[in-house]
Amino acid sequence: MPDTAPLSRDALLARLEALGIATRTVEHPPLFTVEDSQALRGDIPGGHTKNLFLKDKKGNLFLVVVEEEAKVDLKSLHQPLGAASRLSFGSAELLEEVLGVKPGAVTAFGPVNDRQGRVTVVLDAGLMAHETVNCHPLVNTATTTIASADLIRFLRDTGHEPLILAVPCRSEADA
Repeated sequence: MPDTAPLSRDALLARLEALGIATRTVEHPPLFTVEDSQALRGDIPGGHTKNLFLKDKKGNLFLVVVEEEAKVDLKSLHQPLGAASRLSFGSAELLEEVLGVKPGAVTAFGPVNDRQGRVTVVLDAGLMAHETVNCHPLVNTATTTIASADLIRFLRDTGHEPLILAVPCRSEADA
């Protein structure tokens, strides 16, 4: 019977290393919000991510990865994604079932656990303009820095061809 347990942080880092992908991981207290992250992570260069686990009415799943300060316009995001309806947040149970992570640890590395290819990965073009991006390594007690191009290569290796697009954001007046 195939192993369907979610990858551990160490197994993820080993897989990245086996792919020849260089990363750097920094330990820190558990981070649950962007505000926690900014206050406690220290000075880590590169783009920092905010991750949204979303679904439409037909059960299509999306992992949207944007810069931490982005205020994503959920009312219009379904249009560029070709979703069946407006998007809502997936439940904690669905998140754990599909990406193998708990709320607060959602990450661009999560699709490594989506062995059935249920999630469409969306990377914001602005985030990917950074030379490096920072993501939780499946847990929220560390931050792993990876080259943007290597993140795409990793996602492809998991069977997920990422969609790279300018994710619609709300203006400050809308916020």
